[in-house]
Amino acid sequence: MEYQTIDFLSPRFLGKRFEDHSIPLEILKDLSVFEEMVNEVAKWLYLEEHPDRLRVPRGFTNEISIKLQNIQKGSAIPKLVLVILTLPSLFASESQNYFEKARDKIISSIDAAENNKRITEHLPEHLLVYFDRIGRSLLDEEVIEFKPNDLDHPARLNKITRKSLLASSKVKEYSEEIILNGSIPEADQDKNIFTLLKKDSKRIIAPLDPIIKNIVLKAFNDYQNNQEITLKGIGRFNSNSELERIESIEHIQLVDKLDISNRLAELTLLKDGWLDGKGKALNRSGINWLEKTFESLYEASLPLPRIFPTAEGGVQAEWSINNWEISLEIDLDSKYGEFQALEIDSGAEIEEKYNLNESFSWGELNKNLKKIIGELK
Repeated sequence: MEYQTIDFLSPRFLGKRFEDHSIPLEILKDLSVFEEMVNEVAKWLYLEEHPDRLRVPRGFTNEISIKLQNIQKGSAIPKLVLVILTLPSLFASESQNYFEKARDKIISSIDAAENNKRITEHLPEHLLVYFDRIGRSLLDEEVIEFKPNDLDHPARLNKITRKSLLASSKVKEYSEEIILNGSIPEADQDKNIFTLLKKDSKRIIAPLDPIIKNIVLKAFNDYQNNQEITLKGIGRFNSNSELERIESIEHIQLVDKLDISNRLAELTLLKDGWLDGKGKALNRSGINWLEKTFESLYEASLPLPRIFPTAEGGVQAEWSINNWEISLEIDLDSKYGEFQALEIDSGAEIEEKYNLNESFSWGELNKNLKKIIGELK
């Protein structure tokens, strides 16, 4: 059998993860769901135009499919094509027509969500439910433009427009990709579930699948020693955007007790007055900056510091290395750090001031720590 291909859709994916003209596999899953949605919308359109029919003709979608042909430049632009059986067939040409109408209806619904228009003028509620599985892996700053060449109406799908689409579907719950930290106070091997205790003290039920069982039970058995885990998966949220339960877990790992991201997440929970009525709450954007900067510029081979809040709303990192007591007090607003190191026996001191917004300063910090460890002279 021979097939022909017809250009169908070239959405543009915007965000840091797409800047190298590639798309993570977890996002590609959305394109598979998009094909499912196009199929179902095409069937709905056919029945809307043929009210005397109870179902679409047999083989309506058998001779046509959507495939990814390549990924073009421009952040990342997957080129989707219709693949149609070239043998003479009424269904093939008719299906193409309805597939293209379905594509346009889906794009129109996204555009309506972006512009606060009535979404159900384009698609019925039961078909909007597909957006529960389309776009749920998008990060906060990421966008899919379904009409990137239309400057006035690019039809952007992001976390905000996705929620609008789901709200119009009248679903009581929706799913979204999650990354969570916490401890495991309970595990039920009979029911194959466990409880994740989040840092805000909320308890969430999660499935205890065989592939993650060893890690979960290790964290459970070490609960009294404050062992924590981090997990990535799919969460189920209610209409108030509150996490109700964890549907599935893609990845789970034990957290080092000095893990920087974990500790900084704890510090974001501090309120004004946390220190006997004094003590400023930490700037959340500053914490996010420190977490990303530390992860990218602090050398992984160096020992992790203990992290503490300062009364002024900053962060202090402390190390104890080879009889040296070391501290780095970080101002989250100015992004400067005061480095002090004291050798207990000799009284030798090192004092530096670093602009932690610059990679050069992180290099100098790394060098000083290596000298103290003895890796550099």
